[in-house]
Amino acid sequence: MSRDDLSGLYVITDTTRFQREALVGAVAEAIEGGARIVQYRDKSDEVARRRDEAAALAELCRRHGRVFIVNDDVSLAIEVGADGVHLGRDDDALMDTRARFEAAGLDAIIGVSCYADRLRAERAATEGADYLAFGAMFPSPTKPHAPGAPADVLGWARETLGRPVCGIGGITASNVADLMVHRPDMIAVISEVFAASDIRAAAESLTRAMVAA
Repeated sequence: MSRDDLSGLYVITDTTRFQREALVGAVAEAIEGGARIVQYRDKSDEVARRRDEAAALAELCRRHGRVFIVNDDVSLAIEVGADGVHLGRDDDALMDTRARFEAAGLDAIIGVSCYADRLRAERAATEGADYLAFGAMFPSPTKPHAPGAPADVLGWARETLGRPVCGIGGITASNVADLMVHRPDMIAVISEVFAASDIRAAAESLTRAMVAA
């Protein structure tokens, strides 16, 4: 997949709810509901399970023509043939990460969490980030203590930094319209999709709300 595919619904896995075959099934439902980008996020030290899940999701995304991103683990991303990684504040430096992918012969997509920090976003764009994520846009059940980010930071970043922009944190089908006026390229969610009783329907509902707005 390419950087041109960085748009639409971006789902981040919830491995507290789903693991192994159940996780792959849940992500498949989200893809059927309209998810265009999948991020594998698991902070555990269960190396074998993480490798198996990431490999299975990489294959699933390849079959469906979706972008597959691994959260912060560059070695795992390279091993399973992911399209790239997402980096947070405490992860490896962007330029070091890019160098590791290039050494493996890979042109990776690298996204960066910018929170509400415009200076961090400017620095990430200068260093070559492929997309910039901002949040929490709303109070988040996944990270209830995460500081908030103003919605207008999405429009500012899109207009001034020349990178695809993603909003994350507490986003639902009911409030996504408040963000879409700022024209983010991507909307990222965890619980809005993976905590739903019908994952496919939840993804469809959010996708429709994004398009309608």
